Amino acid sequence: MPRAIDRKTQGTLIEAVRSHHVTHDGPRTTLLSYGIAQLYLAAFGWKTEGDLPPLRKAIFIAAPHTSAWDAPFMLAVAWSYRMKLSWIAKHTLLAGWKGPFMRWLGAVPIDRRAPLGQVAQVVERMVASEGMFLAIAPEGTRGRTEHWKSGFYRMAEGAKVPIVCGFLDYKRKVGGLGPVFIPSGDVVKDMDRLRAFYEEVSGYYPEMFVTPRLREELEAVADGAAEKHAEKHAEPMPLEGAQPQ
Repeated sequence: MPRAIDRKTQGTLIEAVRSHHVTHDGPRTTLLSYGIAQLYLAAFGWKTEGDLPPLRKAIFIAAPHTSAWDAPFMLAVAWSYRMKLSWIAKHTLLAGWKGPFMRWLGAVPIDRRAPLGQVAQVVERMVASEGMFLAIAPEGTRGRTEHWKSGFYRMAEGAKVPIVCGFLDYKRKVGGLGPVFIPSGDVVKDMDRLRAFYEEVSGYYPEMFVTPRLREELEAVADGAAEKHAEKHAEPMPLEGAQPQ
């Protein structure tokens, strides 16, 4: 299938029709899913941008997340890359007749009541898997929030897998993949990288997208400000042996 290439942006090609050839080593979709994705994106005038390295496992950031439209566009973009993308769902969502269909869409059941915890369950599953691409929306909600949740970062650290910056830019009608990196342990440095990338990405409701910042970062800033305030207003300690005035 020929590629329709519009222009070059930041060193990556923006493609109206992405090749059906698989470039990664992870779980892949069928040609049927690929065809559905291409038709869906073409119907809405969307294109894809960025390339996926030969990865077998990764945590994919799904951002911005401000609308119910994000889910179908996310899957369509992933399928156009021939990626079988997984996403976390409540275990009850897969009960009954919906189960097979939800699993086909990529749903991974997580029991939030389990003592192991959501992050630990995901890490355990990724370590045991031969290949897994898991999408996480760090905002955690379509509504505006004050910060991102750190689960995606801790999952990648625990499973020792890369983080891939997935994006949906509704202003440009482009979805795709950005920087790929291994968590360095320097959270602020890594988050600075995410802030720089997502700064120009526009969600369906741009005003609902919060600057990528973890609660841990905000708490560290608040603790630092409180410490400085306490130091500034602390009463000087009298010298030993000095007599009070």
